[in-house]
Amino acid sequence: MIRKRSNIPVSIDFSVLFLRVFSSFFMLTHGYDKFMKMFSGDWSFADPIGLGEPNSLFLAVFAEFFCSILVIIGLFTRPALFVLGTTMTIIAFIVHKSDPIGDKEHALLFLIIYTAIFLTGPGKFSLDNRFFSKK
Repeated sequence: MIRKRSNIPVSIDFSVLFLRVFSSFFMLTHGYDKFMKMFSGDWSFADPIGLGEPNSLFLAVFAEFFCSILVIIGLFTRPALFVLGTTMTIIAFIVHKSDPIGDKEHALLFLIIYTAIFLTGPGKFSLDNRFFSKK
């Protein structure tokens, strides 16, 4: 575990909070639509890695909806970011592999943001910090 320096400016923690909340809120809007689709009983969905449409939809909902909520509140942030990063990688490099960069752009931007937060950690203003940090 990387030890956090006590002299890190609070502006860094606010920046991480800002990135966590807003990027995940935008991802949550994608996940919510898929969640409502699944909830209504419509399990048709793309199957980019051969798991079957229902499984692919379930995994997309888990990542984009539930993991986004975890990132917003800062609970189990790194595992949730790993799931979201994996999803964005699949979208960018498998679903849109033959498409121009403009079609990959959203997934790549989310991937970059999620990777940055993964590397820095969820910050001081997170439930992870409250429950799991060594004081």
